[in-house]
Amino acid sequence: MPSVRDIAVFENIPILVRAALNVPLEGGTVANDYRLRRALPTVRFLAERGARVALISHIGDAGTETLAPVAEALGALVPNVSFFPETVGERARAAVRELAPGRILVLENLRRNAGEKGNDPAFAKELAALADAFVEDSFDTCHRKHASIVGVPELLPSYAGLLLEEEVAALSAALAPAHPAFAVIGGAKFETKEAVLATLFESYDKVFIGGALANDFLKASGQEVGKSLVSGADEQDVRALLANPKLVLPIDSLAVPAEARGAIDMRQRARIRAAGEVAPDEIILDHGPATSALLADLAQKARTILWNGPLGNYENGFTDATDALARAVAASRAQSTVGGGDTVASIENLGLLSRFSFVSTGGGAMLDFLAQGTLPGIDALKRHASA
Repeated sequence: MPSVRDIAVFENIPILVRAALNVPLEGGTVANDYRLRRALPTVRFLAERGARVALISHIGDAGTETLAPVAEALGALVPNVSFFPETVGERARAAVRELAPGRILVLENLRRNAGEKGNDPAFAKELAALADAFVEDSFDTCHRKHASIVGVPELLPSYAGLLLEEEVAALSAALAPAHPAFAVIGGAKFETKEAVLATLFESYDKVFIGGALANDFLKASGQEVGKSLVSGADEQDVRALLANPKLVLPIDSLAVPAEARGAIDMRQRARIRAAGEVAPDEIILDHGPATSALLADLAQKARTILWNGPLGNYENGFTDATDALARAVAASRAQSTVGGGDTVASIENLGLLSRFSFVSTGGGAMLDFLAQGTLPGIDALKRHASA
């Protein structure tokens, strides 16, 4: 990929940066600035060289949120940040062109315009009209064929930002692991994980499947999963992976009665169930202590660990197995690469970020890159380089 370091002239040049500013908001303020901190190296690189830096990003999925509080939070991390409440158009272009060298402007939420997710060429053209060069630094959205990801590089000289370069280098290294190599894939939706599982079975020695995703495998193996979440995947596809000797599945679960779903005391009603002992009227919401001990042992023996996705119903407080694995990986001597929103949240909450070799800003993007070795946003940059 062409690199932001390859830009010939920076001084007074308007440069459009697709940044990862999609951070959690609570009460109209930024609740976690991790992604903002990861965006800083590229922003500073450009600002310190006198570029006029225009940042574009989405926040939320519906397009109703504003990036105004994000701009304010970014301004607490780096100087000379302002916000403009429009994304494209004559006034937005003027706001960018009027920036003094080294100043940073955050434009409004991309997804307020349907042309972003629709990859509308007209919207991509409006975005490209904002600047003279484009920098892609939002790895977390590079798996999306959106206007700001694949449309703009067709129209402007385009470069990879420092964060994108770091992500590609780290995840490429994870595809050629030192052995013993141990991978953990959690979360849900078999159809979004099947491709990456096939890749990991080729290069990793042990592959643990956890979270709700494990329910598909437990069910296909003949175990009772009660009323637990399953993805409805074709059982033949699941059984094909069940036969792989590298596969590791949970050996116990934390389950609650189905009628307790959503109850305030749901966690207090949870019971540990050994493999095959989940009742027909129960829901699996986490893995049990025996599974956590098994994972800790595999982590301790590994030279490489790759982990994406939580192991329990994290958003409803079933965090024990995820947190236990985070501690085990942090205590290991392995080269560790992790990603996924709830996974990173666990690591941050435990104060363990610095104990991991690489923490990706991508969830789905990380999985897609591992499965394919590239992403649409990366391919767009490479096409520009070869044109």
